[in-house]
Amino acid sequence: MANILVVDDELGIRDLLSEILFDEGHQVELAENAAQAREARQRMRPDLVLLDIWMPDTDGVSLLKEWASTGLLNMPVIMMSGHATIDTAVEAVRIGAQAFLEKPITLQKLLKAVEQGLARESLKVAVASQNALPAQAAPVAQIGDLTSSAAVVAQSFDLDRPLREARDAFEKAYFEFHLGQEGGSMTKVAEKTGLERTHLYRKLKQLGVDLSRSKRLG
Repeated sequence: MANILVVDDELGIRDLLSEILFDEGHQVELAENAAQAREARQRMRPDLVLLDIWMPDTDGVSLLKEWASTGLLNMPVIMMSGHATIDTAVEAVRIGAQAFLEKPITLQKLLKAVEQGLARESLKVAVASQNALPAQAAPVAQIGDLTSSAAVVAQSFDLDRPLREARDAFEKAYFEFHLGQEGGSMTKVAEKTGLERTHLYRKLKQLGVDLSRSKRLG
């Protein structure tokens, strides 16, 4: 799965998050302060970081800003706090954080944020690979085998379009990604995305996802 770095000065939080993420199949590295986080980020090159805002040495927002200014913010970062203000959360997102989780963190919110962060990163890498192709290459690149559980179709996003259209494009790619991973199983995709099955079906139809292809894959 993914390599995840958890940065929090509270032992109980670190243990809880690592246990949950281990159960989901991820590899987890723990850091209790910014100094350990810097060392771990350099050593393990995490796929995602869960970063607490309030820490005794350097706060999470300052560390996020440091990584952004030095070109080290090349992985999704999810901020965590039980006391942060809305202004702090907005600042973190402006700097480059993917999301903000308020403590106490529920299991469902944690797994959803991690899953979305990793999915966005996968799409970003796929789009970067697509943009690096020669001009004569096809506009959409296929990564892997669509019959395998790891199927991902790279899709280019036009960020100049209206927000709703851009969001719909991302959501369509997101659900196609998980349908490919789960062999077209609507039940498994509903469980992974946290949606009720009927709601998921309506959502896929609304987005224009090819459900007949999903059924063939299953």
